[in-house]
Parts: sequence; structure tokens; C-alpha cells
Amino acid sequence: MSNNNSSIGSGSRTARRTFEFGRTHVVRPKGKHQATIVWLHGLGDKGSSWSQLLETLPLSNIKWICPTAPTRPVALYGGFPCTAWFDMGDISEDALDDLEGLDASAAHVANLLSTEPADIKLGIGGFSMGAATALYSATCRVLGKYGNGNLYPVNLSAVVGLSGWLPCSRTLRSRMEGSVEAARRAASVPILMCHGLVDDVVAYHHGDKSAQTLSSTGFQNLTFRTYNGLGHYTVPEETDEVCNWLTANLGLDGSRAY
Repeated sequence: MSNNNSSIGSGSRTARRTFEFGRTHVVRPKGKHQATIVWLHGLGDKGSSWSQLLETLPLSNIKWICPTAPTRPVALYGGFPCTAWFDMGDISEDALDDLEGLDASAAHVANLLSTEPADIKLGIGGFSMGAATALYSATCRVLGKYGNGNLYPVNLSAVVGLSGWLPCSRTLRSRMEGSVEAARRAASVPILMCHGLVDDVVAYHHGDKSAQTLSSTGFQNLTFRTYNGLGHYTVPEETDEVCNWLTANLGLDGSRAY
């Protein structure tokens, strides 16, 4: 477990914010270490909540890193402070994106992955706001840089988003245009998105529209799964889907019973 600071600047000293990240919980692989995935919790949660669940999954070759977001004022809660990967008011096409907060969290995740051995496959996953941060990280990987222009340093072999949405979706197409390298990366990065039809926190249409935006901008290796009757939580059917997808896409040793 560790505490970390991350600061992101825009070139102006007055615009600089420092984010204090909470405890990081690590679930070590029970078998041969083949992949490391950073898993990001939802708004107001903490890393330990998900590390306890991930430890029970039949994925003995994966090391899970579960950081805790900084505690910050969140506009959605009227400025009340809670753990959040970025600030947000609401989820809509017209909502302002907290680019500085997104970049700081994406950089924190990339830093956690950057110390892994060279032969280990790397991935990012998350739930709700954590899924949004994972999907934003995928776009940073494809574009080769964060929103502030700094280089994105790690290769991603898997991205998983449960009950989430894509931040900065309005500008993704324009940022992708004209870059052959970005198009090549977008076509190859594997993404799994899952969403419940009766999600009353992050409405299903936000997840569906985000998946459509990614597909239409060249993310060809995208799987979008819909779950009837599922609200804003996860169920064994969904975690089974994640396990099967990760096993296949990361080429993990062993096979699971389908």
C-alpha cells in the first residue's frame, strides 16, 4: 500500500493543482505473472473495495493494482469532498470535462504501470467514474499524449469499462483526424464495455453512445455488452464475461469453464 502525489500543470504556475492520491491495494498473482491491471473504483469509493472482489476471480496470472482516488470537492455533490478521479457536474454531452483532473489520474495510473517488467502485459479497468478514467486513458494511449500534450508512456493490452462513459467524447474525432499512427493504435487496442439497461446512475444510453463514439473514431477491437435488469452495480454474469474476455485477449495460461 502506498500514498502518492501527482501534479499536472498547463504551463501556467497559477493553474497548477496537486492531487493527493489515497492508498493503493495490490492483489498479487497466485500463478505465473503474465499481466498487470490497474482497476479504478467509482465515485466516493476506495481501492480496497475492489481488491477484495478481484482477489476472488479465477485469474491467477493477473496482478491487480487498486489505487484510491484523491479526496476533492465534487460539483455533482454541491462541492462536498469525496474520492473522485476528476471533478464532474453531470454526465452529458454538454458537460464540461475536468481535463486537468483526468490527466492527473491517467498519469497516476500510467506511473503505476510503468514500473512493471517489460514482458508483462498491461491493462486498465474500472467501474463508473473509474471506467470513465480507464476509457480516457485508452484515448491517451491511442493519441500518444495526455490532454495537456505530455507524452503518454505505456502500451495498453486491455481496457475494461463497467457502467461507465467516455469523457471528452465531443473532441475525440477532431483529435484523431490526420494521424495514421493514432488510427493504427485505435484499431488494435482491445476494449470491453459492459452496461446494465436499468442503470439509474450512469444511464445506459451514456455507455451505448460512448461505445458508438469509440467505434466511429476507429476503435475497431471494441466489445459492448448489455445486461437486462442490471442497475449500477456488478453481477457474476458480468464478472464472468470480464474473466473470459481478459483470458482470451491477454492470452493467459489455462482456460476457464464456459
